[in-house]
Amino acid sequence: MPRTGSRSTSKAGAVACPPVWVVSFPGLVPYREAWDLQRRLWAARHEGRIPDTLLFLEHEPVVTLGKNARRENLLLDAEGFRSRGVEVVEVDRGGDVTWHGPGQLVGYWIFDLRALYQDVHRYLREIEDVLIRVLARHRIEAGRAAGATGVWVGNEKVAAIGMHLSHWVSTHGFALNLDPDLVAFSWIVPCGLRGRGVTSMRIQTGELVSRMEVEREVVGEMARLFGREPHDLRPHELLELLADAEVSGQEESKGPRRMQGQVHAPHAGGGTPAVPGPELRNDGPGAELGNSGWRGAECRA
Repeated sequence: MPRTGSRSTSKAGAVACPPVWVVSFPGLVPYREAWDLQRRLWAARHEGRIPDTLLFLEHEPVVTLGKNARRENLLLDAEGFRSRGVEVVEVDRGGDVTWHGPGQLVGYWIFDLRALYQDVHRYLREIEDVLIRVLARHRIEAGRAAGATGVWVGNEKVAAIGMHLSHWVSTHGFALNLDPDLVAFSWIVPCGLRGRGVTSMRIQTGELVSRMEVEREVVGEMARLFGREPHDLRPHELLELLADAEVSGQEESKGPRRMQGQVHAPHAGGGTPAVPGPELRNDGPGAELGNSGWRGAECRA
């Protein structure tokens, strides 16, 4: 049975890319709800019970403070945020202060770097590369800024990146401005960087941008750059698979057990036999549509 973090070889000798689950959540998701889900996914991925997972969503209005945040970068008091319907949450990611809300695509990366490379700086740069390539598809000339993470158009940030890494498994990710109300960024000093602005894909292109289209493009670039084969899951399918993985982990904590004729016990390096569940589809954000598809990804050596 294949392990979640490893490549497999077909009879023809072709190398199959490791899977990554791709899940797109509709509507607006409360921040704490998504944060709790990330922590559950982190535990299952760390134990090798699920593959790498990429979540797409938009949040209800929230301001988050990373581990390096300074309170002076909040330009409103508690009542000011409350009256505007904005929650303020201290989180475990890196970075300073940022805002999430409608019109901003958030991508959470629950990836095991033990199956990639143990280099967090390279990981951040490659996530930036994914977004830079996506923006180029929309004729937006974006890049990096010296001394700052994220993706920039000139002196204005279009995408923020903040990660948390524990035992080489990541949580959190990026926030790409599609068409948010940028007034919200005037309530904070975004990422603690004074004298710099914030922009969006809508401002840069003068056009409405489809969230689904951008998700497909992110998945396509991720698949090529990271050498992963995306599989689409609906939110309820993810939750079912995750619950199964958690139950399996609780049972195995009592000792190895016999399952389908094999000993099912944790493996070193973040890999275990794949979690059983519904058939994974390739018809969602990761599907091959136009020039944004994932097929043909080259697996890492």
